[in-house]
Amino acid sequence: MGEILFASTKSPIWIDDDILHLPNFFDSKKLLVQLKTVIEQAPFRQMTTPGGKKMSAQMTNAGDYGWISDSKGYRYGAVDPLTRKAWPEIPTMIKSIAREAGEQFGHFEYRPDACLINRYKPNAQMSAHQDRDERDFSQPVISLSIGASAIFKIGGNTRTGAMEKIRLNDGDVLVFGLSKRLSYHAVGRPIQNNNQLLNGDRICCTCRVAR
Repeated sequence: MGEILFASTKSPIWIDDDILHLPNFFDSKKLLVQLKTVIEQAPFRQMTTPGGKKMSAQMTNAGDYGWISDSKGYRYGAVDPLTRKAWPEIPTMIKSIAREAGEQFGHFEYRPDACLINRYKPNAQMSAHQDRDERDFSQPVISLSIGASAIFKIGGNTRTGAMEKIRLNDGDVLVFGLSKRLSYHAVGRPIQNNNQLLNGDRICCTCRVAR
């Protein structure tokens, strides 16, 4: 990936046979420049669950498809319900990072068509859930972390049971798939540390192959 990677990139960490943590993998400041265009075209918003509860994280999307949650349920759609326009393209840097991370995971030619972008304010978090709205579960999920740190938790294919805890910092990438593709996972509140890139907030860009 050339200049995207830091010279001081740390070694990959295999949390499990099917969970790969890539610390300090990309330059978040450069990525934020590209994300600005996406956010201008498709602003962050708080979606609601089918039951009417407002999600704590702010969300938007890039790609051919965007993940949507409202009274009609969870799904992917090609049109942003807020702007009534197609979702912005996935930034080229995200595609490059995801492709390289996919190769390190052993999944070559990874080509995401959806990128969910979540912004976590200090009190925002994500409860345990599965990523199961995609059609092809053979494709891994790849997430990029920007700004404040957070604890990512991942368990098994049921909501109950022990969960592995992984601290994700600015510039980290996490890949999970294969036996872990439908594992329940959750995200804790941003950890207030010395990273002021987003004034204490955290952005997570999660790439998937939706269709």
